[in-house]
Order: sequence, then C-alpha cells, then structure tokens
Amino acid sequence: MIAIIDYGMGNLRSVAKGFEKMGFAVEVTSETQVLEKASGVVLPGVGAFSDSMNNLKARGLVDAIHKVIAAGKPFLGICLGLQLLFESSEEWGTTRGLAVFPGRVRRLPPGLKIPHMGWNTLSYKKTCPLFQGIPEHAAFYFVHSYYVEPADPELTVVTTEYGIEFTSVAAKDNVYGIQFHPEKSSALGLRILENFGRLVEKC
Repeated sequence: MIAIIDYGMGNLRSVAKGFEKMGFAVEVTSETQVLEKASGVVLPGVGAFSDSMNNLKARGLVDAIHKVIAAGKPFLGICLGLQLLFESSEEWGTTRGLAVFPGRVRRLPPGLKIPHMGWNTLSYKKTCPLFQGIPEHAAFYFVHSYYVEPADPELTVVTTEYGIEFTSVAAKDNVYGIQFHPEKSSALGLRILENFGRLVEKC
C-alpha cells in the first residue's frame, strides 16, 4: 500500500486517483502508524512552505517522514512536497524544512511571470527509475513560484528552463522529489506514478 500524507495542503485526492488508475492501492492519511506501515509514501502539496511545516509538526508527521526514509522505503515529494525535503525556504522570511536534502528553496527571479504555470519540458542530467519509458524533453504541468537549489549538484536529476535553468527533479537513494504535477500531466504523468508504484512493489 502507498500512503499519501494528508497534512491539510492541496488536492490529495487527484494524486490518489492517479495511483488508483494505474492499479495501486493507496490510503490518504495523517496517521503516523499508517505511514510507518506503508510500503511507500507520497508527500504532495500546494501552498505556503511555512504553513506546511507547521501542519506537519502539529500532526506529528515530521518524525514519521524521517523514519520512513531511514527505513529505505520509496518516498516521493510532489511540488511543495519536493521543496519541503530541503533545509530551508526563503518564502516569507526563512523557514526550516525537513532537511532530507541539503539546499534551499528560492523565489523565481524578478521579470518572470509568477507563478510559473503551464506545460514545460524536462532535460535529463542522469538516469532515474521514475522516468523509465519517458523521452527527454517531454512536457509536464507546472504551477509554482519557488524552486529548489540543491547544495549538492549530484541531487539534480532533471532540469527545466524558465528564465533560469532550475532543478525540477531531485533524488537520492530511495527519496525522489518532482516540482511538476504528474497527476495533471496526462499519460506521461501517470507513467511516473506507475514507475514509482513499481519501485514500491519491489521493496
């Protein structure tokens, strides 16, 4: 079973439906015991970084997330879920993140239309099991005003151009984070969810 973390941020149901469409059992939950028993965990989200961290802390989910990752279970952060994996964000001052990955979250530079909203393409920097069967320069749906800046360049798996070249996918070991929304990205987006589900099945 894949657990989708409910911490009061974003439309979790669309992510759940995406996995269900690809044949995977999911449970949307804020229960730490369910997360720790799951075979894989997804952290989606849309909204403010600081509100999200406050919600995760209030529900006792921060330790549960670290336990799941330390146990080696596949973990996927989507959009805000990717950003929360980093050490800090400059949104509304500086807010500490989950610090799974070293680096920070920064606002897209002035002069660009913000939020970055719509379809944009991917450039692969290294291979990643999430993108098996997905051609380079395929387009996915983005909605965001901030981007991740990894302190370790080895974390960057995929980049996207939007005024600047930014990291749109970061990954290390069993942890994956994607800036775009696969659940809103048609057949190729569902393929990413399927690929993650297959990783979970192998564990």
